[in-house]
Amino acid sequence: MNIDDKLTQIRIDLNKHEADSMSPYATLSHQGIRRFEDNQIESGYRQSFSLDVDRILHSLAYTRYIDKTQVFYLIQNDHITHRILHVQLVSKASRTIGRFLGLNEDLIEAIALGHDIGHAPFGHDGERYLTELCRANGIGGFHHNIQSVQFLDTVERKGKGWNLCLQTLDGILCHDGEIHNQQLEPDEDKSFEKLENEISLKKNSPHINLVPMTLEGCVVRMADTISYIGRDLEDAIRLNIIQRKDIPKKASALLGDTNGTIVYRLVTDVIKNSYQKNTIAFSSEISNALVCLKQFNIENIYQNPKIKKHSTIIKNLFTVLFERFLNDIEKGNHTSVIFTSFLKDMAPEYLSSHTQAEIVRDFIAGMTDQYFLRQFPVEMRPKRIEFAD
Repeated sequence: MNIDDKLTQIRIDLNKHEADSMSPYATLSHQGIRRFEDNQIESGYRQSFSLDVDRILHSLAYTRYIDKTQVFYLIQNDHITHRILHVQLVSKASRTIGRFLGLNEDLIEAIALGHDIGHAPFGHDGERYLTELCRANGIGGFHHNIQSVQFLDTVERKGKGWNLCLQTLDGILCHDGEIHNQQLEPDEDKSFEKLENEISLKKNSPHINLVPMTLEGCVVRMADTISYIGRDLEDAIRLNIIQRKDIPKKASALLGDTNGTIVYRLVTDVIKNSYQKNTIAFSSEISNALVCLKQFNIENIYQNPKIKKHSTIIKNLFTVLFERFLNDIEKGNHTSVIFTSFLKDMAPEYLSSHTQAEIVRDFIAGMTDQYFLRQFPVEMRPKRIEFAD
């Protein structure tokens, strides 16, 4: 047996080990479903979801996480969470849960690392501004979870996509951390056709609750909230936007008042209430405390005018940029950066299947905060907000 055959045999043995050792509710690597046949899986030694992790890590969109807003943008402080750290925290928390529940950690990691890859510059504010522009141009609302699938499945590799597994893309689409669920049970009957239908449904009905097809996807969805809720509190306290004593006692009595304690208690509660079950769940008491804490964050952090100082300027810049690039495409201005950077060498399949407004949406959504601002002269860019460090 040559070395390639030996490596392939190791993959086969690893797949068998999964079947013997994982939970009966886990998604096994050999169950990974792709749109197209993939020689790297058929002839290689890596397992399906492990390969998805590698492809996401090596995507250009993943590289741009480094300068994507989590909550606070244009803040002069080096210790505030950016999107790159958030997805790593989600990956760690969800893999911890998955390990104790006997689930597929490779699939969990792929979903966690890819779940926010479609976020626009300037976080959820940027998402709202882009939604208005997309709707005005007849292409439906903008949703970062849909855009994450769009990047990985359609835009990356110059329009060829990464041919990721259905289970990975589904988990990314359904992560929806803004919707609270005490309990999630997988919606197992899915296909690529249903994935496309759910994307269309979500565009037209933003508040619809899409449920992941795997228990691993359900874990990541819960871990998304677990990872940001306490971290956002710490960032806000660091910036003196709130004080620790402001955290409601109804929440802190059960969850604690530091990020470390909050994460530990939420993770532990999920493990205890999901062990050997085909559901991922919080206890009712912890779930209620988490709802209370989320509402506190919304009112005192996410909607706080102290961090919205430049929101009007940023919104106007989104409008200017969208109209500029739309005009460049319509007039065939090939000196524009949308041609020289984004559309250069783009696959014909992408060009023929996307409207001009969809192309502009994809280009702007993929920008980092600083790249977005560099599209404007210095005098048009908002100044950073200074908080005490």
